Amino acid sequence: MVARTVRAPHQTKSQARIFQALRIEVNEELKHLEGALQQAIEMLKPGGRLAVLSYHSLEDRIVKEAIGTAQKGCICPPDLPVCACGRFQTMSWVNRRGLRATEKEVETNPRARSAALRVAERV
Repeated sequence: MVARTVRAPHQTKSQARIFQALRIEVNEELKHLEGALQQAIEMLKPGGRLAVLSYHSLEDRIVKEAIGTAQKGCICPPDLPVCACGRFQTMSWVNRRGLRATEKEVETNPRARSAALRVAERV
């Protein structure tokens, strides 16, 4: 089906993306990632660091949101005089932007081009 709708120079990339999307959905990879991140955050002792490599934007967004939520702490409306939610900050970013492979690293290992490393520390 892809071969009929996508022209030759783009077929391989399109097929790889379709296979990746099917694999992610069938294996429920994003749901498992969310659960694993929550468990990792809970298991860390203060000062412990969590390093996560993500290989595509869907994974990266989940990582940023999980750590961002843990970093934010209180989610009460700002006009409340006292915190009612009882949440507090549990994580702090070490490198929020994410480290990417250099051009030299990508030459050596082409799969590294899409990887992003994000690190946070338990407070």
